[in-house]
Amino acid sequence: MNADRYSHDGGPRPRGRWSAPVADGPLRAALAVPGSKSLTNRELILAALAEGPSILSAPLHSDDSARMIEALQALGVGIERLEGSGHFGDDLEVTPVWPLRGGTEIDCGQAGTVMRFVAGLAGFARGDVTLTAHESALHRPMGAMIKALRDVGVDIDDGGHWSLPFTVRGRGHTRGGEVTIDASASSQFVSGLLLAAPRFDVGLHLIHSGGRLPSQPHIDMTIESLGHRGVHVERPAPGEWVVPAGPVRAKDIAIEPDLSNAAPFLAAAMIAGGTVSITGWPVHSTQPGAMLGDILSLMGARVSRRGGAMIVTGGAGITGVDLDLSAAGELTPTIFALAAFADAPTTLYGIGHIRGHETDRIAALIGELRGLGGEAHELEDGIRIVPRPLHGGTWHAHGDHRMATTGALLGLAVPGVEIDDIGTTAKTLPEFPELWLGLVEGAHDTGHADAAGTASRSSAAHAEEAPA
Repeated sequence: MNADRYSHDGGPRPRGRWSAPVADGPLRAALAVPGSKSLTNRELILAALAEGPSILSAPLHSDDSARMIEALQALGVGIERLEGSGHFGDDLEVTPVWPLRGGTEIDCGQAGTVMRFVAGLAGFARGDVTLTAHESALHRPMGAMIKALRDVGVDIDDGGHWSLPFTVRGRGHTRGGEVTIDASASSQFVSGLLLAAPRFDVGLHLIHSGGRLPSQPHIDMTIESLGHRGVHVERPAPGEWVVPAGPVRAKDIAIEPDLSNAAPFLAAAMIAGGTVSITGWPVHSTQPGAMLGDILSLMGARVSRRGGAMIVTGGAGITGVDLDLSAAGELTPTIFALAAFADAPTTLYGIGHIRGHETDRIAALIGELRGLGGEAHELEDGIRIVPRPLHGGTWHAHGDHRMATTGALLGLAVPGVEIDDIGTTAKTLPEFPELWLGLVEGAHDTGHADAAGTASRSSAAHAEEAPA
């Protein structure tokens, strides 16, 4: 346990080594998940640029959102906690200030949204703003963002390294104009520029010139969030955006649940059998996690919507697939875990960009699965997973929240899986350990084979005892 990490009800959160619980039978669970990290951090940025105060209802409270709040407060933005009506903590009232305050250093931690989005704002400060990050995140791509910001008039001193840390010499405004960027390494480059663009002196005409643009839903999310605040983004051609200079409307916003954080819980029903429901699932969403229904159905689950919930029931097994995840690379670790128990090999492609996430996720997933006896192979832009019998052992999180949740998924059917640091889930879902334990405690042994339990027993049949 670590005293500096607490749940919203004041209880301490687990840190360090964690034994993944095994499901003894089909799951029966309905649960809620906290707000979307992607939406929370976008709305924090827009609220900071708005004409007046905004209230964010049911925002995410996690390491990533805390970094964003601290960054904006360092720039002079007022952010106050209000009593929230949800299950996962306070609402937030954001009071903007203009121009932003300089003479500060911002630690982005491991948060890609903070390093890319705040970099776009730093030119609005009067004075220097230095951006740095946790040593494990200094490798994350920033060169294209630095070049683009220089092209719109931001003075950046990066010591010639094209990476964090760097210092923005803020002048209280940014010129804007036309800029070309290669955003093939991260859609956050595009989002960071679009979010700041209404406050540029002449707006922004942004053109993507590189290879395949990853995570298109996240760009759609940014455009939709801007639209809610009265900023219309024109798209004259694929990979091209025009944002006029103008006001950002103050607006109270309710944050959707994080659908990607819901992914491991829904996938659990396919590995352990049974039914898992996530409540509060939006009818429409630009989150990549909105694709889960189609993906899980393709892999053999029974998927339905009822009473505002997404409901997944394990089927007769898990189907191996060939799947383009370029639009939803963050779902790769969850789908990878399902593929390890499938009835045939699975190929996940369009995900070369996830090598630049919190860790090189392609290498980490392959290495950790092999450590449990599995088989997976690296492709130029993806992974091929070949189902094999698995055994227990240490699953290294690599400082990556989604690596940790993947280990927990595998542990549902493989006794003896030990995750070396479950605390990494605090990056986007601090409540994960207790929510996961509650999920598994909802399992019960029916004592007979049924369709919902087949996947669980099939998976367990492939598991071997953990080595002593």
